[in-house]
Amino acid sequence: MTRRILLLAGSAEARRIAVALRDEGAVVQALVSEPPRGPDPMPVPCRLTAFDDPGRLAAEMASVDAVIDASHGFDGLMSRTGHAAALIAGRPFVSLSRPGWGLEAANWREVPDVAAAMPLIGTGARVFSATGWDSLPQYRAFRGARLLLRQTTRHGRVPPYEFVEPVFGNPPFDAAQEEALFRDLRVDMLICRNLGGRPSRPKLDAALALDLPVILVARPALPEDARVFTEVEAVLDWVAAL
Repeated sequence: MTRRILLLAGSAEARRIAVALRDEGAVVQALVSEPPRGPDPMPVPCRLTAFDDPGRLAAEMASVDAVIDASHGFDGLMSRTGHAAALIAGRPFVSLSRPGWGLEAANWREVPDVAAAMPLIGTGARVFSATGWDSLPQYRAFRGARLLLRQTTRHGRVPPYEFVEPVFGNPPFDAAQEEALFRDLRVDMLICRNLGGRPSRPKLDAALALDLPVILVARPALPEDARVFTEVEAVLDWVAAL
């Protein structure tokens, strides 16, 4: 039987799942909430859509056998809307959530959101941020001297605050590059989203090497009753057992 899978994509693991299921003969349709970036586009049909209407999404799910949520770890709206739609449509649903990074040094902290990190940033600090452009409103109470905001796509947008300085770069990055960048920029602290995994890890390795304080922003919680796996292989086994 040919399985029809709707894949909510946005993570590196989504590409691995899509390739594996495609090679096994499944028909996979991917949905994303923003255009895919990087040199490795989705290997299956992929469509940009808004995740603002569970009922509309449920109607699309009527033609599939199951839904896999392998969205970006901080795209909580996609996970919540996808789960709600799957319940409406009566379709099996599973989320993939890679393990987060732990607090590996005494000067590492985790906070629930960017705004909660502001009291931890000292006056005059030069902070390297990898929390994304959309997080900038949460930096309104920033007390540091400079917020060095990583951007992986070049643009001419004007930051909402004078203390923000975009830092453009093309991924992937390695730890040596990140350490050199932090030295050049005279970074005092790193703040980033707790994505877990290897692709986003080099900046943390650089911070460890330089003994920089790190603030990790916790991921949004997945729907309470959603089935969750932490490994791609477990997701593939789940599909095989349908």
